[in-house]
Amino acid sequence: MSSAAPLKMGYIAKAQQEYEPPLIANENAFLGDVLSSEKHAPETPISMGFYRLMAGTPLVYKYTYDEMKIMLEGHMDITDETGQTVHAVPGDVLYFPKGATITFTTKTYGLACYTGQRKRDGA
Repeated sequence: MSSAAPLKMGYIAKAQQEYEPPLIANENAFLGDVLSSEKHAPETPISMGFYRLMAGTPLVYKYTYDEMKIMLEGHMDITDETGQTVHAVPGDVLYFPKGATITFTTKTYGLACYTGQRKRDGA
C-alpha cells in the first residue's frame, strides 16, 4: 500500500476585491484566471477567475469548454443563440455548454466569478 503525500489547497485572499483581470476584448471586457487544478488534474483541469464587463461594445464569445458563472456585482444581459436573454444580477448562476455562442452586454457594469473546464488561461 502506497502512502500519498498530503495535497495543499489553493488560496487567494481578497481576490474579488484586489484582483484586476486583464483586458481581453474590445475596450470593456476583462477576464483572468486566478486558480487552476491543472497541476493536479492535467487531463481534466478546471480554472476559476473573474469576468468584468463595462458599458460599451457587446462581447460575443463562442465557448470551447463548459463553464459556469455566478454574478457577484452589477448586472449583465446575457443572450444565447436560441434568443434566450437573461438579466443576470448578483447571486444568479449560469451554465454555458461547450459550443454555445453567448453575447454579454451591460449598460453599466457587471462582475462574475467563473469556473471553466479548461487549462489556465485557455479562454
